[in-house]
Amino acid sequence: MKLYSYWRSTTSFRVRIALNLKGLSYDYCPVDLVAGEQGSVSYTALNPGKGVPTLVLEDGTALTQSLAIIDYLEAIAPEPQLLPAQPLLRARVQAAAYTIAMDIHPVNNLRVMTYLKSQIGMDSAGQTAWFDRWMTEGFAAYRALLPQNTYFSFADTPTLADICLVPQLYYAHRWGGGHDTLSAIARDRKHALSLTAFDQARLETQPSAS
Repeated sequence: MKLYSYWRSTTSFRVRIALNLKGLSYDYCPVDLVAGEQGSVSYTALNPGKGVPTLVLEDGTALTQSLAIIDYLEAIAPEPQLLPAQPLLRARVQAAAYTIAMDIHPVNNLRVMTYLKSQIGMDSAGQTAWFDRWMTEGFAAYRALLPQNTYFSFADTPTLADICLVPQLYYAHRWGGGHDTLSAIARDRKHALSLTAFDQARLETQPSAS
């Protein structure tokens, strides 16, 4: 498999964590979002949405959207389970994961922040305030969904919720946003950050292509 990824992308980070947890090997194919490589003709043919990640399978099939990719990985490599089998707990884990992936991330990603600056004329202070508003609100909602006394967000092993949370925490630290709730969540969920599968997925620089 080939994973087209940007090192600072939280969505790519999610998929790297899932691949690592399931012990699935892949070739890393860097896509520089800041340089605009996602808009190239060759990449758009793989991912019409011009985003990352894109997972290309051995037969050349291209999968896009991080949650869809993780769902595929869960189907082909069921262990370790990222979603509980019990229906109610499964729904609660998904709700927490979606709070990150569908409420926080879409309004704070690179293309939105770039648009706010280049087309709306929002300055750095305004961008930080925008980011902090949605990050604080989203993390508060996430925290309210969590049960008590679990090692990870919902269980004694990582779930889809942790896979979405950890990259967003990394991104929040970069921006300095979500101050009201960030430290509490980071403290409560520090176990995920210490796992090899999570740590190896966190990239400090953009790797070269494998």
